[in-house]
Formats: sequence, C-alpha cells, structure tokens
Amino acid sequence: MPSGLNADTVGPVDVSVVAFDGNHFNGDIVPALRELQQNDTVRILDLAFVSKAEDGGVTVVELTDPAVAESLEQVTEEQFDLLSDNDLRTVSESLTPRSSALVVAWENTWARRLAAAVRDSEGEVVMLERIPRDTVIEAVTALDGN
Repeated sequence: MPSGLNADTVGPVDVSVVAFDGNHFNGDIVPALRELQQNDTVRILDLAFVSKAEDGGVTVVELTDPAVAESLEQVTEEQFDLLSDNDLRTVSESLTPRSSALVVAWENTWARRLAAAVRDSEGEVVMLERIPRDTVIEAVTALDGN
C-alpha cells in the first residue's frame, strides 16, 4: 500500500478523464498536477494516457512504461494501481479516432478531515455532483449583469 494511504484516513477519491482531439496532448497538465500534489490538495494515485489512432488502434501508456515514467513520476510519489485494464478499455472505446485522454485517479487530500468527520458521525454522502463549467459561467455572467 502506498505510504500514508490508510483506509481509516483516506479522503474521497475521484477519477478524471481529460480528452484531447487530434492527440494534442502537450504535457502542460503535468506541472499543474504536480503543483496540486505538492500543495497537498490532491494525491495522484494512478495515471494513464490512452490514445486512439486513425485506424482505431489503441495505445495505453501507464506510469510503469519507461517512455513516460520519467516525466510522470514527477507527478506521482508512487503508483497505486487503481485504474484497471477494463477502466482504460472503457475510456478507449469512448474516444474518437485521432484523439487521446489522460486518465487520473486522485485522492482529495483537502477533504480528509471532512470525510473522517462524516464517517465518525456515521454519516454518508448520498449525492455529489460537479456543476458543469458552462453552467457556472452562465450564472456568474447573470450575476454580473445585475
């Protein structure tokens, strides 16, 4: 088990899939992820890159692959194999030809204390939803108009 990862204290874990049309992944996300981890906002648990060619062929690159390990290990302290082959296959099936996706599993370390308090209170999160960015922009724009 990765150091510091404990079932009693782990924060909520999310998986994010960031898609790129035309396989235009330029690596700019890596420093942002590294910063989030260094600031103890999140802890990257697993990360993979999925790419679909024009002919539909799929390439999956994980942290253990030497081609990316050097650049991505700067983001993760150690690998916790949370993303299964089936998870990555599902992502690849959703991609259009000539596109790619970065798949990241992270612990929301910022929420550890709240998560522990909820568990200790015998509470249960029954709904959690992210509001789409366009909806937020629309609401903020409407407020600015008033």
